[in-house]
Amino acid sequence: MTTAARSRIMRAIRSKDTGPERAVRELSRGLMFRRNVRGLPGTPDLANKSARVAVFVHGCFWHGHGCRGGLPKANRAFWRRKFAMNRERDARAARALRADGWKVVTVWECDVHRRPLRVQAAIRSAFEGRR
Repeated sequence: MTTAARSRIMRAIRSKDTGPERAVRELSRGLMFRRNVRGLPGTPDLANKSARVAVFVHGCFWHGHGCRGGLPKANRAFWRRKFAMNRERDARAARALRADGWKVVTVWECDVHRRPLRVQAAIRSAFEGRR
């Protein structure tokens, strides 16, 4: 694959309203959330300010989750740095939210597909006692 073709494919990948995010919203039906809340650290994918619950839906590839089998074969140094920076940014955002009294739920793309009931239970339990 040429560099231009690879670049075109990577540019087409969405950062908002992804399939896993839509699936999490469906699993969270009945709970009130705002989407992509820019005023909060890390811009949570879903957030409820009154309940102080923030949900991050992480794509397994982009956040370097172990289920994907490791680094891409090409340009490994770049991807190693990219994943490390993404994970550090995620941890910083979660720490800032927790320090401000928020309940943070991190949902992995693979869990949305493999264990949707567990994801649903985690999100709903975050609301318990917070309404």
